[in-house]
Amino acid sequence: MQPIKIKEIPIFINKEDLSRMGDLKVYKIGENITCPLGYDAATVFEAVQRGESKAKLHATTFGLPEPFFGSVLDRQELHERFSQIPQNGIRYTTFEQLSILSAYDALQNAGLEGNRPDLFFVLSSTKGNIDLLENPDGFEKKRVEMGVSAQLIGRYFNNPNPVIVVSNACTSGVVAQIHAKNILERNEKYKYAVVVGADLLSKFVVSGFQSFKALSQERCKPFDANRCGLNLGEGAATVILQRSKESITGKLQIAGCGNRNDANHISGPSRTGEGLYNSIQVALSESDANLQEISFINAHGTATLYNDDMESWAISRSGLEATPVNSLKAIFGHTLGAAGLIECIISGNALQNGIILPSIGFESDGTVKKITINPKLQHKNGKYFLKIISGFGGSNAAILFAQ
Repeated sequence: MQPIKIKEIPIFINKEDLSRMGDLKVYKIGENITCPLGYDAATVFEAVQRGESKAKLHATTFGLPEPFFGSVLDRQELHERFSQIPQNGIRYTTFEQLSILSAYDALQNAGLEGNRPDLFFVLSSTKGNIDLLENPDGFEKKRVEMGVSAQLIGRYFNNPNPVIVVSNACTSGVVAQIHAKNILERNEKYKYAVVVGADLLSKFVVSGFQSFKALSQERCKPFDANRCGLNLGEGAATVILQRSKESITGKLQIAGCGNRNDANHISGPSRTGEGLYNSIQVALSESDANLQEISFINAHGTATLYNDDMESWAISRSGLEATPVNSLKAIFGHTLGAAGLIECIISGNALQNGIILPSIGFESDGTVKKITINPKLQHKNGKYFLKIISGFGGSNAAILFAQ
């Protein structure tokens, strides 16, 4: 394998250049979800509408002494599907195959080639090839480095630009979209961004969450009074973003976004939702939306005591306590670096189809601040949805999509 040279993409330009570029908008023009429910976004969205989930109790998976409840990909099926797309002679890890497979389908969905010089890739992941530490499987040690994986993913598509890595705990998938949007708005060299998010479970990953006593051994119950922890999941998702001075009919626009870190604690969120509240305020301030126009909020909703309480604080402080809120964690589990992308894609499909998905597992209010958790599927046409997410280290992000 040839050594990988990592260059930098210049993000910021001066005010004169920014003014010359005019009033740019960023739209989502392609998408994919690859997870236990399916290998394309349409199939997965249909399954979600039916309330399906592949999450179950795993008693012996990864050789752990304690069972966990989660949604795990069929590795054999994943490898078989990867073998059906064009190959280039490079041996890819399971994580890399998952990422490439998702990006490949999204590019097909958008009608684009990945080798365009005006297109760049962003990879969102919290763990990458971390499983190689335990089982190298013949790969060299450097393959554990996320930057190495990222450049190999870009090389698969013969893309001439460096691949950007965003690894910002659970917020990675949303932060990656925000970062891509910022580059598209500020660097006129680029017209398209391919934002890929992926993570796989392993003994290392699951045992880490078990050590926090954060996992439930049954289907999780976000925002419910009897919630007792999160479920984990695996998957990948990709969005293709395009900048345009003109509106693109039928495509969702990123109307506003915010990314704030309150540095509350290495693993515990702010008890009053400080960073998330500020992220929401920034996202709303970038848009023309008023609060009544937001159809629903897709929350992080991990079903842990502190996260769900913190989100209730941030939502309430933002004046959005009457806006319907849902969480998709009882369907997908927490897919880590893919979560922000999977949940944005599903929520975007819901907005465009005039529905608000239910927060499965919710029965009775269980947060410190009263917010409006959506218990069943609703039919409602709206202009915007707001995605919020938080993670370890005090990271928080919010992104507002408009149709």
